[in-house]
Amino acid sequence: MNPLVLFMRLLAYLPLPLLRGFGSALGMVLYVCARYRRGIVQANLAACFKHLDTAQRNTIARRHFRLFAQSLLDRSWLWHGPVPLLRKRIRFEGALAELDDPGPLIFLAPHMVGLDVGGVALTELEQISLACIYVPLTNAWAEEWMVQGRNRSGKLDSIARKHGPQPVLRSLRKGIRLHLSPDMDFGAEGAFWVPFYGVPAATVPGLSRFAKLGRARVCTLVSRLVPGGYEIRLSAAWTDFPTEDLQADTLRMNRTIEEALDQDPAQYYWVHKRFKTRPPRASSMYG
Repeated sequence: MNPLVLFMRLLAYLPLPLLRGFGSALGMVLYVCARYRRGIVQANLAACFKHLDTAQRNTIARRHFRLFAQSLLDRSWLWHGPVPLLRKRIRFEGALAELDDPGPLIFLAPHMVGLDVGGVALTELEQISLACIYVPLTNAWAEEWMVQGRNRSGKLDSIARKHGPQPVLRSLRKGIRLHLSPDMDFGAEGAFWVPFYGVPAATVPGLSRFAKLGRARVCTLVSRLVPGGYEIRLSAAWTDFPTEDLQADTLRMNRTIEEALDQDPAQYYWVHKRFKTRPPRASSMYG
């Protein structure tokens, strides 16, 4: 058996306060020792929250590392714990009536530290067939654990990004909902320079394109780590979306994500190089 899977299965039955305590300690170790990633987080926060001073941003950074590590260990019970435990620790709220409409539906799921909770809640707890796009990992054990864990219900179709848009569109047209997280830097090709917290960010217009080609509604799905587990909020379907203006649609997406992050900035996945691709003649933000 994959040793990572075995380890996480053993962690799955620990009391949540104990597991979260381990995660908090691990997060502080990472904050101190993972200097490269800490630098990325600090650079992202400095770019996006210029109105905060260094001490305030460092407070967010330290909390982010704790939440990041806690969410990593939480995947033990999320992917391997019994369903009654999931129901106890996951609160799903918001415009849940949107799930009753059988039409094509895309969930815009920003890269929060608890990103994987929404997919499990939809597939395992709500028994909704779902597709998602993923980027293959370099570590084979980690990828096996991730793919199997996300699909614990048997209702998730994980589509590698390299396979292009056609498998995604086929899924939407079959009535399979799409869990989409396009808020990462995939390079300049096919992307627009759209501001994210006022900083030009190479942003793929996939949300608008999939919504248009799949004739799908879009709802925002935001997960947050809380002391008792996770809260997931589903928005009502967006109005007047998509439009004929791909760039305006993509800007709307970024602003919607910003609104979600403003409630608790430390919950976002700041360890990613959101601004890795830079406009012509602009210098790197990451040294």
